[in-house]
Amino acid sequence: MTDDALMSNPDTMKHILLAILTCATFASVSCNKQKQAIDAQTDATKTAIEHQKDAVDANAKEAKKQADINAKVEKANIEAKQAADQAQLDAEKKKAEADAAAAKAKIDAEKK
Repeated sequence: MTDDALMSNPDTMKHILLAILTCATFASVSCNKQKQAIDAQTDATKTAIEHQKDAVDANAKEAKKQADINAKVEKANIEAKQAADQAQLDAEKKKAEADAAAAKAKIDAEKK
């Protein structure tokens, strides 16, 4: 058969048209599947990034909480050292007063 004979035969034209339509449908379905796969990958990436952001936020929150705890401990240590230093100075003051009183008593005793 010649090309004109193939083109003029209605059954042959139907088969060719059906083959073209099948290829177009297959290509369209294939493209849609590829696009769906890309969308799924994008969604998965976005979800993973959101989980990472949540983890960063949680870590920062925990670090802030620990910093607050450390600051409270440090403040308590400073206050305890201050109290101990004050007590030491009060003791030294009382000792100085006692030493002075003893020295005065000694002078008074020596005069008599």
